[in-house]
Amino acid sequence: MSKNLYLELNHRSKQILKSVVETYLETGEPIGSETILKKIGIDLSSSSIRSILANLQKEGLLYAPHISAGRLPTDKGMRFFVNGLLEFGRLSKNEQENIKNQCQSKGSSFQEVLSEASKTISGLTNCAGIVVAPKFLNKIKHIEFIKLNSNKIMSIIATDNGLVENRILHSKTNYNDSILKQTSNYLNSKFAGKTIEQIKIKINEEIKNSKSKLDSIATKLVKEGIIEIVPNLETPYIFLHGQSSLLEEKVIAKDLDKIRSLFDDIENKSNFLNVIENTSKGQGVQIFIGSQNFLFKHSGLSMVMAPYKNKEQKIIGAIGVVGPMRLNYAKIVPLVDYTSKIVGRILS
Repeated sequence: MSKNLYLELNHRSKQILKSVVETYLETGEPIGSETILKKIGIDLSSSSIRSILANLQKEGLLYAPHISAGRLPTDKGMRFFVNGLLEFGRLSKNEQENIKNQCQSKGSSFQEVLSEASKTISGLTNCAGIVVAPKFLNKIKHIEFIKLNSNKIMSIIATDNGLVENRILHSKTNYNDSILKQTSNYLNSKFAGKTIEQIKIKINEEIKNSKSKLDSIATKLVKEGIIEIVPNLETPYIFLHGQSSLLEEKVIAKDLDKIRSLFDDIENKSNFLNVIENTSKGQGVQIFIGSQNFLFKHSGLSMVMAPYKNKEQKIIGAIGVVGPMRLNYAKIVPLVDYTSKIVGRILS
């Protein structure tokens, strides 16, 4: 939405647009000039209001679903409303405590916190709750190598956020259990508290200068397990709850194929790093409305997302909701914002 258009609309035009959008959010129904006149008590005639509605329609902010049936907001009109006319509410202390307690109720592991956050935000908004978390953005807490057979080794990588991932490494060398144990101890003493990227840089520096046989084995194993088998950031962890709530919306239920396609994309994690990339461009909550949404081209849906950060204020994921365009933005935006801060605090 251009600033010029916002400045061009006078106070009465904004009042009328606000009335149309608020009615749509409450009822889903179009609103006509007579109803607007009664609702906002503006000192104008019905013909003057109709003229303003016609101008708003020319600007692409409203449209008429049927002849003489009143107006509804377009995606552009909804964006205009959210950016310049919406007044956000505040969460009560009870609501804040409820979010905090629910997010912490299942324990403190990475998966449990994010899964519970997704479930909590879905329950509070009656929308689908989504949490996106890229793999291996945190520091390594423990690395261990276990021999499975003559050419297979399992690497166990635990991070400081509670995540544990096992990988099978194929090696041409037949390492014995003792060497693998010594290597695990060596790596934990050398690399604990560092991120994957820091470990990769350090190993690359030392590859040419191995000082012992143990150094050489450690370098080879970690290179096989971490450098060559790079964590796939194109498939982040996705925690999703409350999909069924979307199907209760009449507008959305008319196009079930697109909804199924959306959930398939989410479950398959298709392009979902875009969520974090687009969310991180803003300072706080980002609202993606209708067909303007970068993730799915569906005019009946909106997404409200906020990044969550670690104690160094680095963005480590995103949390939010997908719902009908008729969201209660005034309530949901501060709810998503607060939940993202709580999740970041817990994971830090």
